[in-house]
Amino acid sequence: MAEPTDCFLRELELSDGSVVAIRQLSSGDVGCVVWDAAIVLSKFLESQEFKLPGGQRLSGKCVLELGAGTGIVGIVAATQGANVIVTDLEDLQELMKINIESNSHLITGSCQAKVLKWGEEVKDLVPKPDYILLADCIYYEESLEPLLKTLKDLTGIDTCILCCYEQRTMGKNPQIERRFFELLKEDFKYEKVPLEKHDKEYRSEDIHILEIYRKT
Repeated sequence: MAEPTDCFLRELELSDGSVVAIRQLSSGDVGCVVWDAAIVLSKFLESQEFKLPGGQRLSGKCVLELGAGTGIVGIVAATQGANVIVTDLEDLQELMKINIESNSHLITGSCQAKVLKWGEEVKDLVPKPDYILLADCIYYEESLEPLLKTLKDLTGIDTCILCCYEQRTMGKNPQIERRFFELLKEDFKYEKVPLEKHDKEYRSEDIHILEIYRKT
């Protein structure tokens, strides 16, 4: 697959010393680059705090990433043995596929890219995933209701949603964040992963990870 001419590289070293290399685009929408919340969530997935007590918590699990952008979080999950589908809009499919292909030697599960627009039907994405991954996906107010609809459509009672976001205090960001939690609480329960359980190096007080489940 031909690599875009306007790309630049972001590398992330994993705990075993291997390096995930992610192509980003110098121009385009927000999905074209790796955001800090994606790095924090990626490192959390391979941390001992997340893996314990099973050791390989993601191995053989069905994992879906929403708003994947470059695909980094889903690719890291696939290096941990998960069977992953990274999803985003049509215009990001090529970038995700390039990144999957260029890191295929590290993947011990599987990883594929698909188009998924929040709020639309998701019948072809079965079975219900064990995990849904979200990194920095709650910054557009108009996307909140479609996102929550998609989460309701995709989740089973045992599905764990891991949502990582950077808390921003400028402009409408606090209002959007409050609205997200208002909508979330209608159908889901959640708890915040304590900061001390994040990766020891890749953590920040303004980046949060939530574990979210459907209400019973």
